[in-house]
Amino acid sequence: MYTNPYMTFPGITAEEMVFLQQCTTGLDEKQLHNFYSLYSAKRRNSQDVLLMCLLGFFGFAGVHRMMLGQVGMGIVYFFTAGFCFIGTVVDLINIKALTDEYNQKMAFETIQIIKMGFGSY
Repeated sequence: MYTNPYMTFPGITAEEMVFLQQCTTGLDEKQLHNFYSLYSAKRRNSQDVLLMCLLGFFGFAGVHRMMLGQVGMGIVYFFTAGFCFIGTVVDLINIKALTDEYNQKMAFETIQIIKMGFGSY
């Protein structure tokens, strides 16, 4: 029985799965395996990012931005208490979009690594 390896990602949505399947069309079996391994290490779950965002209300603002590769913005959030909590509230509302954007960026980056041949081991 065929099982989709993307189904093992925690919190994956149907949209993300379709996006990943479209990105990986044309890759051979070894490249698909390498993509899955690399992408699973880079991918962020929106629920984990949400929990880190909630830390902003307890004095640790910006951790979620750092998780998403936005270190500069994370530092700004930290020193301004998440722009006086307004930025943190906005991020809570948009957490899914922020996570999806990061995951798409990581998928494109991983595809480029695989196509250049650096992902083989």
